Amino acid sequence: MARSELFPPIDPFETGRLPVDEIHTLYWEQCGNPKGVPVVFLHGGPGAGASPTHRRFFDPGHYRIVVMDQRGAGRSTPLGETHNNDTDRLVADLEALRQLLGIQRWHLFGGSWGSTLALAYAQAHPDRCLGLILRGIFLMRRSEIDWFLNDMGRIFPEAWSQFTGHIPEEERGDLLEAYWRRLDSPDPGIRMAAARAWSMYEGACSSLLPSPDLIAASGEDAHALGLSRIEAHYFRHNAFTPEDRLLRDVHLIRHIPAVIVQGRYDIVCPITTADTLRRAWPEADYVVVPNAGHSAMEPGIRSALVHATERFKAVR
Repeated sequence: MARSELFPPIDPFETGRLPVDEIHTLYWEQCGNPKGVPVVFLHGGPGAGASPTHRRFFDPGHYRIVVMDQRGAGRSTPLGETHNNDTDRLVADLEALRQLLGIQRWHLFGGSWGSTLALAYAQAHPDRCLGLILRGIFLMRRSEIDWFLNDMGRIFPEAWSQFTGHIPEEERGDLLEAYWRRLDSPDPGIRMAAARAWSMYEGACSSLLPSPDLIAASGEDAHALGLSRIEAHYFRHNAFTPEDRLLRDVHLIRHIPAVIVQGRYDIVCPITTADTLRRAWPEADYVVVPNAGHSAMEPGIRSALVHATERFKAVR
């Protein structure tokens, strides 16, 4: 019978810090089998950071599990730092980590923004990729950003009302810039209040059914600050050129084994984006979970992702 649950908790066998420029130092860890097949976990956000739970999607007896907190996120420092923080640098950081660890080729596993980064890395370095497991597809197009800022309120009006209510009415014509002024405020109280409002809005919209635990975790200071500042920064500055670059360049990676897992009722990253990607990439396996939203912890999403990592044991 195919496994459907996460693997037991596991501790790293190695951790480290990788300075990548004069500002940023990245946290990384390795878990599982030191001689196993390498897989790198790419967290979402951008800015959300990774957690111990994320190690558990992979069989620790088979995989050499690599986890890295991206620039400004999680245990990387400085938390929430936006200078020298863009997609090309994150791709370069992954290459630097791969070389540091002496890995020739690895699987990429990423959801939400992690799927964006996985696609960008794979298209830049297809020869380094064994396979891709992607969830909750986000392609960083303006329509997707506008949906997040404004149109999620069609489905979650209560959460959107709280999100917009943090901003004075006269500033609501441009929510992104209004939030950024507060997220970049020198006043830590103003900055933190805006960070919580942003992060808890996303958390409230991330599951099919209400999840008090997810919303509470979204309001935790370090998570909220990293997520909101980096996410808003990327929304303001880091659109791809051309905007559909990740779709346009899918031809570079169509030979790589891939699984796309998508919740039917994902509101943060609606299914239309995943459908667009799978039409451009017909070789990829496409799994629509009928009773799930966005979060990787939704039971159906979690099961589909574990099933994918089990299937990919045959890919070396």
